[in-house]
Amino acid sequence: MSGLALLLPELTVGMLAFLVLALDLVLPERRKSLAGWLAGLGLLALTLLAASGWNGSGSLGGLYVLDRFAVASKVFALLGGATVALLSLDYARRALPGAGEYYGLLVFAALGMMVMAGATELLTAYVGLELLNFSLYVLVSYRRWHPKSNEAGTKYLLLGAFSSAIVLYAISLLYGLTGTTSYAGLRAALAQPVSPGLVAALALLLTGLGFKVAAVPFHMWAPDAYEGAPTPVTALLSVLAKAAGFVLLLRLFSEALAPTLALTQPALALVAAATMVLGNTVAIRQRNIKRLLAYSSIGQVGYLLLGLFMLTPESATALLFHLAGYAVSNFAAFLAVIIVENRTGDEELADYAGLAEREPFVAFTLTAALFSLAGMPLLAGFTTKFALFLAVAAGGALALALVALAITMSVVSLYYYLMVIRQLYVCPPLKVGRLGMTRTEAVVLALLLLATIGVGVLPAPLFAAAQAAIAPLFT
Repeated sequence: MSGLALLLPELTVGMLAFLVLALDLVLPERRKSLAGWLAGLGLLALTLLAASGWNGSGSLGGLYVLDRFAVASKVFALLGGATVALLSLDYARRALPGAGEYYGLLVFAALGMMVMAGATELLTAYVGLELLNFSLYVLVSYRRWHPKSNEAGTKYLLLGAFSSAIVLYAISLLYGLTGTTSYAGLRAALAQPVSPGLVAALALLLTGLGFKVAAVPFHMWAPDAYEGAPTPVTALLSVLAKAAGFVLLLRLFSEALAPTLALTQPALALVAAATMVLGNTVAIRQRNIKRLLAYSSIGQVGYLLLGLFMLTPESATALLFHLAGYAVSNFAAFLAVIIVENRTGDEELADYAGLAEREPFVAFTLTAALFSLAGMPLLAGFTTKFALFLAVAAGGALALALVALAITMSVVSLYYYLMVIRQLYVCPPLKVGRLGMTRTEAVVLALLLLATIGVGVLPAPLFAAAQAAIAPLFT
């Protein structure tokens, strides 16, 4: 496959985004949710188009590639974007009046991740990264009449622009020192003795990308952005934006930076350890559910960085596998939070008191999602974490120490997840009456709960797909 045929999924997703924006121009205020349905169902339908390239291959002038890793990442992006669009339907109707263009930006965010997945050259990857980022800048501050949303958007924009400038400067240094920005060309250049200039360029590149995935010490934007953003956008930041960053890092490390593994391993080990410790310990002090989940997601970044620290086919497979388990669990948790916030406007942990009496299914799904994120058996998080830790532990003494720290931090995370669950089941309710759910919310919540349990008890098909997706990066 070559030429425009290779870009067919990306082109159709771009057309869908413009179609959603055009539809918003003609829809009356009371029918804006149709744009959400078009975005959600359109992305689901295009998932089939993207998945049809599973057995295909091709390259576009060394800038862009079609392989199983790109296809798997595109499917992930489309499913994630569709999920967020469907999560947003009732929220947008209640809290985001005139939100038709909101759904167009969601589609553009998914398109940005798709471009990052297929890029085999730094500037092409940067275009995808910025398409994702610019969509997120607007989405985070979408509640422009809300002070917290304005603050979150401003902080995210300033720090995001700063990190993008660092990435672009690193790319310019790499080009000046090696004469290429292609991954294959960089791999050949880095196979030679590395100069101090190249070390500085690599440090800047990894620093800029560290901002994008909220790794410590580049995480400072995440808690405020998560708290101030519309809650479906917080889910987008927590899952899709992080997944996009790790998709880019996986291809970049395996195809371009592999010769520098001995150089980057100590830094990755330090960042992974600091991220796990800070994310999980600071989460204990949080009393706002979105800030708690923000620090929880920072801790999860630390676990995912272990897969990059090793950079073997086994650890990369486990990283991709854990991303999928983390995604379904986190989406389930955020949909429960959206349902509560939609009906009550509450975000504090104390406001979740007695939720099990008022809305048992929502409370049960939130409990399952939190236990999964903690790594409890029979749930997605346990199976995917186990695979990741097992793959990393084969790497020697330092790797074993990092895995031991990761297990310890997983136990710590159980404490603050249980703080939430205690509110759900032990504390008496502060309010009375059912919350209620729309039919769409109930169906999506049930599907996410089934996925969280299904990945835990029947992981083999997903793990096999992750293995097949990673294979092209190591051939």
